[in-house]
Amino acid sequence: MKSLAFILLLAAAPLVAAQGFPAKPIRVIVPSPPGDGSDVVARLIGEKLSAAWGQQVVVDNRPGAGGRIGTEAAAKAPADGYTWIMANAGSHGINGGLYRNLPYDLEKDFAPITQIMRAPNALVVSPSLGVKNVAELIALLKKNPGKYSYGSGGNGSSAHLSAELFKSMAGVDVVHIPYKGASLALTDLIAGNIVMFMGNLPPAMGHIKAGRIQALAVTTLKRSPLVPELPTVDEAGLKGFETVAWFGLLAPGGTPADVVSKTREEVARITHSPELRARIESLGGEPVANTPQEFAAIIRADIAKWRRVVDAANIRVD
Repeated sequence: MKSLAFILLLAAAPLVAAQGFPAKPIRVIVPSPPGDGSDVVARLIGEKLSAAWGQQVVVDNRPGAGGRIGTEAAAKAPADGYTWIMANAGSHGINGGLYRNLPYDLEKDFAPITQIMRAPNALVVSPSLGVKNVAELIALLKKNPGKYSYGSGGNGSSAHLSAELFKSMAGVDVVHIPYKGASLALTDLIAGNIVMFMGNLPPAMGHIKAGRIQALAVTTLKRSPLVPELPTVDEAGLKGFETVAWFGLLAPGGTPADVVSKTREEVARITHSPELRARIESLGGEPVANTPQEFAAIIRADIAKWRRVVDAANIRVD
């Protein structure tokens, strides 16, 4: 009887954990600095979760190494539901294709919760460059191989690999300058220290609207409803060019399934609320809130895609 009681207790443990969850503050690791896309989305969701659950959701920025520092911290955190990571296409897609010796497994060491939003990257340049469209940019870069530089949020970031794909398809030579986050790259773009950036649309939108930087195209195959006047890179002449930014929540692998399910349900409700939907769309994004299984499939497909891109472009960083 004691054995049976013990077995029943173990079986009920996840349900008990979910029923009492959350009983203390939750930490959301952001593998990029304040102001980047993952940070913006984490704070939007965190604020609403804090109000709904009556527990503080703390954003913990862990930037550096193209998102690998924050990702490793999340992978090694206790699997109790109280640590999440606001991952992105760089941390959980590109890095899986770019690095072959990561100190964690992007699939086994994480439990997907939900993808919150997806958005195009934007090809933006310094207004001082004097180009009006993608064709003029390519022509200028071809005339001046190695003269100009572009910025990214670090090696392995979405901005890095998007620009490398652009370089490969356009046949141009532009020098890569990695920063510790997209916001720092955008600051240097505004200052004229670099001439090009091909990163997430959300952190760039304010600068585009203010005229501090010039947007030439978006990187999805369809135009963005937020900036419908911008062509896609595909339309502009690089047929088949597509990169998509996304942001989503994951927990450490082994987190109780009921806790993951409860979190996903609440985050999905918040994501599709009129207020959050409008806010996400204002950032150039599309609300998603898919299932953990659907999110896991997206991550696997992203890793495979970027591995093909890295191999085709012969990019080696480790």
